[in-house]
Parts: sequence; C-alpha cells; structure tokens
Amino acid sequence: MASALSSLCFSSLLCLYSCAFPRIIVLEDPLTPEEHLNLGVAYEKKGEFDNAIKEYKSAAKKLTVAYLYLGNAHFQKNQLDEAEKYYKMAMKTEDHNADAYNNLAWLYYVKGENLHAAESLALKALELNPSKEETYRDTLDKIRELKKSVP
Repeated sequence: MASALSSLCFSSLLCLYSCAFPRIIVLEDPLTPEEHLNLGVAYEKKGEFDNAIKEYKSAAKKLTVAYLYLGNAHFQKNQLDEAEKYYKMAMKTEDHNADAYNNLAWLYYVKGENLHAAESLALKALELNPSKEETYRDTLDKIRELKKSVP
C-alpha cells in the first residue's frame, strides 16, 4: 500500500513538472521606447487601440512624446477625459509640442466646452509651429465659429 501511494505521488510530481508548459521569463524589455512607439502606431492604424495604448505606455517611460500618442488613442476610443489628461501631460513635459496644444483645443471643440481655452491653445500651437499653420488655423477657425453660435 505504501509502495502504491509513493508511486502515485511520484507520478503526480512527474506530471506536474513534465506536463506544465515551459515558461519564458524576459528580464529586460527587448524593445526600445521608439520601437514601442512605432508598434503602437501600427496597432493604432489597424484600429487596435488597446494594444496601441499598451505600447504607448511602455514608450512613455522614456519618451514623453508618447503622451501625445496616448491622448490620440484615447480620443479615438472616445475616452475624452483620458485624452485630455494625456494631452495635458504632453504639454507639461514638452511645452514646445504644438500638436498637443492643437489636439487639446480640438478636444474642447468636439466637447463644445472650454472654448476660450481652446482658442488660446490653438493660437499657442500656431505660435509654436508655424509650418503647420493650415492645420492649426483650421482648428482655430472652427473654434471661433462655434464660439459665435454659443451664447
């Protein structure tokens, strides 16, 4: 009886070790922050926003520009409060990032709120990067139109 019991215990332990799936443990991230950012862009283009967000968060540990990308991905998921948070983080960490100012202005336009702040943000974007005047001017014009129609 004891022999049968020890044989059963041994075969159970053997199955535990031989039947288990092998596990690979990665101790350090093999991707650079730039690679995470690029992978996030690829996911975003495919509409896989949750995967994009995951990659952007990894990139944001070293690349502050990833906050802008996080804002954009959340905006596309219609998670506007999260988008606003990340646009503000992008502006705080990279105060020269005109796209962050413009995108936050656009977010306020879409929400139909904070239109005075939105106008200021769009003007700041124009000031920071005149080479994108056409894009930023479009945002500014739409905000000003909406301001006229809102009492």
